Amino acid sequence: MWRRAKAEEAQSQRKLPLMLTTVLDQLDGASLVIAPGEVAIFTNLEAEQLGILRDGRIQSEELLASIRVVRRTNAKQTGTIEIARGPIGEGKREITVTLIPLTENELVLVLLSDESEAQRVHDVRRDFVANISHELKTPIGALSLLSEAVLGAKEDSEAVSRFAARMQVEAKRLTDLVQEIIQLSRVQDSDPLKEAQLISASDIIKEALDQCRTTADSRQIVLTFQDVEDGMILGDRDQLTMAIHNLIENAINYSPADTKVAVSTSIENDIITISVADQGIGIPEAEVERIFERFYRVDPARSRETGGTGLGLSIVKHIITKHGGEISVWSSENVGSTFSIRLPIQSQTEDDR
Repeated sequence: MWRRAKAEEAQSQRKLPLMLTTVLDQLDGASLVIAPGEVAIFTNLEAEQLGILRDGRIQSEELLASIRVVRRTNAKQTGTIEIARGPIGEGKREITVTLIPLTENELVLVLLSDESEAQRVHDVRRDFVANISHELKTPIGALSLLSEAVLGAKEDSEAVSRFAARMQVEAKRLTDLVQEIIQLSRVQDSDPLKEAQLISASDIIKEALDQCRTTADSRQIVLTFQDVEDGMILGDRDQLTMAIHNLIENAINYSPADTKVAVSTSIENDIITISVADQGIGIPEAEVERIFERFYRVDPARSRETGGTGLGLSIVKHIITKHGGEISVWSSENVGSTFSIRLPIQSQTEDDR
């Protein structure tokens, strides 16, 4: 049945003028031609990447209603719609839509552009700069005071050595903060689904574990991975590896020596769950809702000790949301925490088709 429908669509698509399809292929943004029955008989690459189609049919009821209005009135319409970034999670795209009737009561041209992303990025950057200016004051102020102390104690070699050691700590803290600011800025500005690749979940988990193994060994913490179910995720390999790395590193930093950090996976209904569980200090119930905020630290004293910047979990949430997924946490004080990432995977039925 599906193949017959595809053959009918292909036959309809051949009726479109070559000049029209050539022009649409060259346009920036997504473009579709919709035939009666609300079947897409033409789509360009950008339209397919938006994830608005399934089996050649539009999934947005809002867009379908607008197409029917254009077909009935034979008049151009413009507006905006929201589409989900994936089957789960709160990630949304606000899309500018232009609908143009090509033939009376039949073909409708749909042009989609994610122009609202520019405004969102502008707003994020404005808030981000305000937060950064506040956070940078602490290590920069500390370095300034320590340099004055060094100058004042230049005749005391022991004091100079002590102050120099503290300067190294603050310099590392500043370097780590700047590095994570750069990472978060890149994550916020990019759309990983625009140039997505199929990635093995097991591969990126193993890569993240390897990146964290030296830190774990230095703190006498055992890392384990229950490699039972693998799945292919559509997205950016570097970003997803970074997200899992941040969760594992966070678990290590907030766990006592001689404990375990365990990573596991499970798959249900084409959704993979990647869990990172620790036996650490846990998170107070009142703090759980805030841990994904930028620069928020549950235990500032421990963050200073471990070099935490308060950006790691914020980066994770941005990455997972932009991949059409969601993140949750279970935690109990003095028992431990489990962070769970849920992401859509390439289903077997889609691969077979």
